[in-house]
Amino acid sequence: MNQISLFDRELPQPLAAKLRPQTLEEYVGQSHLLGPGRVLYRLIESDQISSMIFWGPPGVGKTTLARIIANRTKASFIDFSAVTSGIKEIRQVMEQAEINRQYGTKTIVFVDEIHRFNKAQQDAFLPFVEKGSIILIGATTENPSFEINSALLSRCRVFVLKALEEADLVKLLQNAIHSPSGFGNMDVEITEPQLQAIAAFANGDARSALNTLEMAVLNGEMTPEGRIIVTEEDMAQCISRKSLLYDKAGEEHYNLISALHKSMRNSDPDAAIYWMCRMLEGGEDPLYIARRLVRFASEDIGMADSHALQVAVAAYQACHFLGMPECDVHLTHAVTYLAMAPKSNALYAACERCKQDVKNGSAEPVPLQLRNAPTRLMEELEYGKGYQYAHNTEEKLTNMECFPESMKGTRYYFPAEQGEEKKVKERLEEVMTWKEEHRE
Repeated sequence: MNQISLFDRELPQPLAAKLRPQTLEEYVGQSHLLGPGRVLYRLIESDQISSMIFWGPPGVGKTTLARIIANRTKASFIDFSAVTSGIKEIRQVMEQAEINRQYGTKTIVFVDEIHRFNKAQQDAFLPFVEKGSIILIGATTENPSFEINSALLSRCRVFVLKALEEADLVKLLQNAIHSPSGFGNMDVEITEPQLQAIAAFANGDARSALNTLEMAVLNGEMTPEGRIIVTEEDMAQCISRKSLLYDKAGEEHYNLISALHKSMRNSDPDAAIYWMCRMLEGGEDPLYIARRLVRFASEDIGMADSHALQVAVAAYQACHFLGMPECDVHLTHAVTYLAMAPKSNALYAACERCKQDVKNGSAEPVPLQLRNAPTRLMEELEYGKGYQYAHNTEEKLTNMECFPESMKGTRYYFPAEQGEEKKVKERLEEVMTWKEEHRE
């Protein structure tokens, strides 16, 4: 739980904290939730809040929205941090909330970074949410489907907050320049293109935008008259490197690798290179990307171009030898080759069909003609009887049955007609025709 210190007011606050909106009218962004007539707006206005989860990237206003609810509600509001609170603190708050309920007072418990709570900590909330002792509001940057217990999640409504548009961020920055809580009492010279550059750099994150503006202003050039001028050199230093949202253990990791995979499948090399570079820039291990390319080469290309697998494996080896940053060009080589290669998922489909039969069917014995007979006993038991050696025939083919008796005629592999696999299909049809004609 957050505790107020007597010394809090002596500490300088960052610009983002000083400009935190206090009302819905001051809040910027999320018009899909807070526009006139929208459901969340109506719930807040009527003080009819139910348990909910705010899910969105950093800096889009999840905590701010919870504090606006705290200012509007008639309920007791408790601010919790999943980073610093444990089971003991949760139970203490729940006991107080139960007492409040008995006296007819609602208790809203806000939990920031609720995804950091483990299962036991989340379970501690469940009975109190069920019987209405508390209204739970959680904020998370992670997909609630993965990070929140299903029982708790089913009792909460999930609202998805989106990254802020650049126009919203420019509006926030302009307000920061003119507001008395920001730089309104200072003579700051900063151009509109510079504000737009900060907004673009912030990547939808209001906190990042305001922190960058604060850095630029505090490091600006001061004239003898007291004016602060933000120069292009100052700006270049403040926005030299964009911080991309990328959590290698979270949902964005899977979103980006999915985007890379599907762009290659759709034969779009430019998009595929973009998503690959996004992952590398976010700190992804190049060997992870290379492993996914090896998988893609057989899953989505397969026999249509068997060289694709060789290219992918070579890219993995190059990444292993060189590492970053040099191996990025090898990954680009492989991604482009795989994107432009003819596509076939026939191998993947064959594997999946066969796995289902193996999983659900009985374990059929290996036919005698396919068994080796290295001992006399095995020969007496007719191991290897009826085996036909294909190399002894002119066509290099025999009509020997290789499936168990109960599976005769089963097919898993259906070649496509893309790339080299068209030749494979023609060859397979020739083989099947010959075997049908020479069936005993």
